[in-house]
Amino acid sequence: MSTQDTGCSIVPYFKIAEGKTEEFKAICDRFVEKTKTEPKCLYYRFSFWEDVAHCREAYADAEGLLFHLENVGNILNEALQIAELIQLEIHGCEAELAKLREPLAALNPKFFVLEYGFRN
Repeated sequence: MSTQDTGCSIVPYFKIAEGKTEEFKAICDRFVEKTKTEPKCLYYRFSFWEDVAHCREAYADAEGLLFHLENVGNILNEALQIAELIQLEIHGCEAELAKLREPLAALNPKFFVLEYGFRN
């Protein structure tokens, strides 16, 4: 059973430099405010475990995901001054992932192909 869902999620994990958690959280506030204006964003949230931050985010399609990365590029560059991107996953159907493989190659993500499921 396959799915026709075009949604794409990006799953980044950041290791925050020692003593920089509050500064990183302030940057997260800016990420959230900037992302609120994106029409193809389905959800966008940050969670934390010790010195690791995770952004739970999804977009209607690959175009929405790429728009987001461009929209928050300056903020992401600032965040990467105090945190390291330790893992990056991209989830979506193969047709959408194909649109992301080249533009995201420099970030070295793991691409997970969506094959089964539904969305309410």
